[in-house]
Amino acid sequence: MPSPTTPAENLLLLATRFTQHTDALTAIRRDGTSPAAELSEQVTAVQRIAAAALDIVDDLNNQQMWHSPAIRGVYTRVRQLAYMATGAADHLQDAVDILLAFREGVPAEESGLVLTRHQALSEAGRREYLASILTSLGAADCLKAAELYVADRRRSIALPRPPALSPAQTTMLRAVAQGEVMIDRAKPSAHRLDIRLTISTVRALESRSLVAREEYLPWSRAERVHLTQAGCRALAAALGGPSPRPLTTLGPVSRPAATPTRAPSR
Repeated sequence: MPSPTTPAENLLLLATRFTQHTDALTAIRRDGTSPAAELSEQVTAVQRIAAAALDIVDDLNNQQMWHSPAIRGVYTRVRQLAYMATGAADHLQDAVDILLAFREGVPAEESGLVLTRHQALSEAGRREYLASILTSLGAADCLKAAELYVADRRRSIALPRPPALSPAQTTMLRAVAQGEVMIDRAKPSAHRLDIRLTISTVRALESRSLVAREEYLPWSRAERVHLTQAGCRALAAALGGPSPRPLTTLGPVSRPAATPTRAPSR
C-alpha cells in the first residue's frame, strides 16, 4: 500500500502513533521483570514521533501555498507536537536512568543517595506520568491540525473527492483517529458519551481496509481500533467539508402538543 503523500495523511498517521505510544505506556508495569527496557523502547518510539512531526513541518515547507492564519496555526500545532514528544522522551529517559541506578546500587543524581525500591519506582512513575501528560492529546491535536490544513487548502485547490462514507462511518473514522475507539466483547466504545458506535460500522470499515484492530493491553481482551494508511487517506479526503451529524443516543426533544384554544365568544 502506498505511503501517505499529503501533510493531512501524515498527520493522521502520526495520530495513530501517538495512540499506540500511549497504550504502550499504559501496558508497562514498573514492578515487572524489565520495566527499564520497556521504557527505553518508548523513549525511542516517542523520539521517532518527534522526528516524524518535524518531517511534516518540512513537508509543509515544500507546499506552494500562502501561509494564511490557518496554515500558520497548523505549523504551530505540529511544532508543539514535536516539542511535547521530545519533552516526553526526556522524562522517560529520566525514568529509565532512575530504575537502572537502583538496580546497580548507584546514588541518584539529584539527591546523591541510593534510592530504595519503593522510592525508585515512585520517582520513575512520576516521570512516566509527566511523559504521558505531554502526549495524551497528541492524537486529537493531529486531527485538528489535519482539519485546519485541508479546510484551508480546499479554498485554493481542488482536492480528491471524499470517498463514499456514511455519516456513521465518518464519525467512526474521526473517533478512531483521536484514539477513542476500543472494542471489548464485540462491542465498540468511546471515551466520549455523545456518540453512539456500532460493531456493524467497525466491520464495514474493516471490510474496506480503512481500520484495523490491535491488542490494547496484554492482560485485557479489549482491542484498540486504528486507522490504516487507506483509512488515513479516506479521512483526509473527507475533512474540511460539512461535519457529520453526531450519532447520539438521545432522541429528538419532544414538545407538548399544542392545546387548541377556543375563539372568544362575541
